[in-house]
Amino acid sequence: MIDAAKTAKTGGAPAASDQYVQSLARGLAVIRAFDTDHPKMTLSEVAARTDLTRATARRFLHTLVELDYVRTDGKIFALTAKVLQLGYAYLSGLSLPQLAQPHLEELSLRLGESTSAAVLEGADIAYIARVATRRIMAVGITVGTRFPAYATSMGRVVLAALPPARLQEYLAGTEIRPLTPRAIGTREGLLAELDLVRSQGWCLLNQELELGLMSVAAPVHDGLKVVAAINVSLHAQSVAGRPDPEAYLGSVREATVATAELISADLSS
Repeated sequence: MIDAAKTAKTGGAPAASDQYVQSLARGLAVIRAFDTDHPKMTLSEVAARTDLTRATARRFLHTLVELDYVRTDGKIFALTAKVLQLGYAYLSGLSLPQLAQPHLEELSLRLGESTSAAVLEGADIAYIARVATRRIMAVGITVGTRFPAYATSMGRVVLAALPPARLQEYLAGTEIRPLTPRAIGTREGLLAELDLVRSQGWCLLNQELELGLMSVAAPVHDGLKVVAAINVSLHAQSVAGRPDPEAYLGSVREATVATAELISADLSS
C-alpha cells in the first residue's frame, strides 16, 4: 500500500502545481488510510496514518460520513460499500480487452501457459487480448488473428450461447469441414458438441484446430449475455506427459472458468 502519510502530503502527484487541490488529496489520503490491517480506526489513528492534525482529519472524516463513504459510531470510523463506486467508475470506462488483459496475465502466470480472449465476428473468432508464454501453433497468434469459430474452443463457447435463430443463421452460412483428422466435420457433430459445451459451461478442444494443440475455454458475460470467451492453450504432448493428465486438465478448467467469472464481474460492474 502507498504510504498514507506521504500520500496526504503529495496526493500521489509528482509535484504540486497551480492546478493542485490539496483538500482533495487529503480527502483521498483519508480513504486510503483504511486497509486490510486497519479496517476500523479512531480519529487519532486516522490522523497519525495520514499525518494530518486531529482537527483536519475530523473535518475530512465527517465530510465522508455525510457523503456515506464512511460510517461511525461516534468513536470508530470505517469505510462503507459506497467506496466501491469509485472503482466501478474506473472499470466502467474500460474496454473489454483492457478489462481482460490483467486477468489473462494472472492466469498465464499461475499456469505457465498462454492465455487469450476473443469475440465472435461473422463466422470467425477474432483475438482481442493475448498473453503468450511461447509459440504454440504453426501460425503466430496476435491480437486481431482470426480462426473459424466452429473449430476453436473459444468459438464453440460463444456459439453455444447464441440464440437458436442466430445459431441456425451461422450454420447456414458456414461450411463445417475438419481441419485435422481429429476434428468434428459435420453440422450434426458440431451441434452435439455445442449442446455439451452449453450444459457444462466450458469447452475442451483436443487437437481439432491444429495437431498437438489443446485448449480450454470459458464464456465471458456482460450481465445479460455471453460477449466473449477466454482460453488457455496447451501442448497436447505436455499434457499427456503429466502424471495425471485428467487432474491437470481439471485444474486448468477450474482456473479458466474462475478467471472468466472475474472478467464477467468487472464487465458487469
